[in-house]
Amino acid sequence: MSAVWLKLITILCLSCTAQGDPGNGGVVWSEVGQAITIQCQSSETLQDSLTLTKGLNEEVEAVFVDRTTQNFKIADPFKGRLQLNNRFPTVDIRIKNLTSNDTGPYWCVYKRFDTQSAQIITSKGQGSVLLVVTDAASAALSPRPHNSNEPALLPGDNEGCESPNQNLVLVCVVISAAVLLGIILCILALILVKTKILRTREKPRRVTNNDVYEDMRGTLRR
Repeated sequence: MSAVWLKLITILCLSCTAQGDPGNGGVVWSEVGQAITIQCQSSETLQDSLTLTKGLNEEVEAVFVDRTTQNFKIADPFKGRLQLNNRFPTVDIRIKNLTSNDTGPYWCVYKRFDTQSAQIITSKGQGSVLLVVTDAASAALSPRPHNSNEPALLPGDNEGCESPNQNLVLVCVVISAAVLLGIILCILALILVKTKILRTREKPRRVTNNDVYEDMRGTLRR
C-alpha cells in the first residue's frame, strides 16, 4: 500500500515540477482514441540510439531507434499505433488510438559509446512528458483543448491557466501532507507499542509481606 502512495506522490510531484525543466514537455492531457506527438531531442549530436521509455522506473521500452541502421523496434502494446518522423537524433514519436493504459511518464533516453572510457553513456534528452489519458466522461471536466494536436501544458502555462496550475499544486501538497502525517502516526504508534512491551518486561517483582516477616523473624532469632 505504501508503494502505491509513493508512486502517486511521484507522479504528482513530476506533474508539479515538469515545467521547471526547460527540456521537459510537461503534462499532456488527451482523450481515449486521440493521438499525441512526443518530440525527442538531444543537445549531443553524436548519439548512437534513442529509446522512448514509459513508467516511473522506465520499465517499458515503447520504441528503440538505432542511429546507424535507422531501424526501430516497437513494443507489442504500441504496435500499429506508433509512427516516427524526422531524422535522428531529433525524432517525433506519434502515438495514436490512446487508451487509459497509456497514462504515465514518457522519457527520451539517449545512449552513446564513449571511446575514451569505453563505456556506454546514458542521458535523458528533451521532450519527456507526463501523459494523462481521460475517457469521455471525465474529459469534460479536464482543462485541456479539444484539439489533440495541441495538448495542454497545465503547469507554467501563462495564458489563462493559473487556476489549473494552482489546483494541481494544491493536490500535490494535500496528498503529500496526508501521506507524511500517516507515516508519522505509524511511527508514533510503533514507538508506543514497543515502549509498552519493554515496560511490561521490566516490571519489578513485588516482595510479598510474608517474605518481609520471615526476614524479620530470622533476624530476631539470631
